[in-house]
Amino acid sequence: MAQLTQDDAVAAAAVRDAERAASAAGVSLRELTGMGEQAEAIRLLSEIWKRSPENPPVPPELLRAMSKAGNYIGGAFIEDELIGVAIAFHANPERHALHSHIAGISSAHAGRSVGFALKQHQRAWALSRGIDTIEWTFDPLVARNAHFNLSKLGAEPAEYLANFYGEIADGINSDDETDRLLVSWRLRSEEAIACASGVPLAVAREPGDIAVAVPADIERVRREDMGAAQQWRRRVREQLTELLDDGGRIIGFDRVDGYLVRPGKDSA
Repeated sequence: MAQLTQDDAVAAAAVRDAERAASAAGVSLRELTGMGEQAEAIRLLSEIWKRSPENPPVPPELLRAMSKAGNYIGGAFIEDELIGVAIAFHANPERHALHSHIAGISSAHAGRSVGFALKQHQRAWALSRGIDTIEWTFDPLVARNAHFNLSKLGAEPAEYLANFYGEIADGINSDDETDRLLVSWRLRSEEAIACASGVPLAVAREPGDIAVAVPADIERVRREDMGAAQQWRRRVREQLTELLDDGGRIIGFDRVDGYLVRPGKDSA
């Protein structure tokens, strides 16, 4: 029997990690290839992102074309019910990367680690195709997403993108600028492997590290005081962009302190 290469071993372990995560979440995971399942995926995402059927987050014909072109469309099921979706497309070929465009879990099934299982399925799918990195963006004010992406998955913040999408007509982003933090999930990294096994690596703080706070629940702040939410937006944007522009890097996220930033040498 031929001996597995290190890359093969990592990919095989990723499949086992995804299966274990699915079992823990009580879901089955698979690609969505049929028109019916893809239509259901669009319906679910529209519900999650509070968009009308006439204004879906992904047009059905585009999703169909993405599927035919070999991009990632994954779903999480409980029996026959689709409860989670993730969609990603290929980046420039030489980068061996995916860009994960949108993902969502039904609110009725929140808190059972379905999102973690779906991301592990996406990771295993990518590694089996020689893809080393998955990138995506998220709203840096949403603390639970920051914790999930940085602490639970081991993704690394790469760039702060101010008002990246411009105005989005949905029930979540309306009346606010669409700042995003771009993260890079290096699928073979020590951090990603440890997180996939369920034992994330601890962040080693150093004197001089700077904490950038975010609200514990920005959705509640938006509902109660949009002006305060916009102040949070400007404050976090200014602090993070200044630190990153000076060569700093975000090394982790703390539920109490917020983003942990290690300043660049020039600003130390």
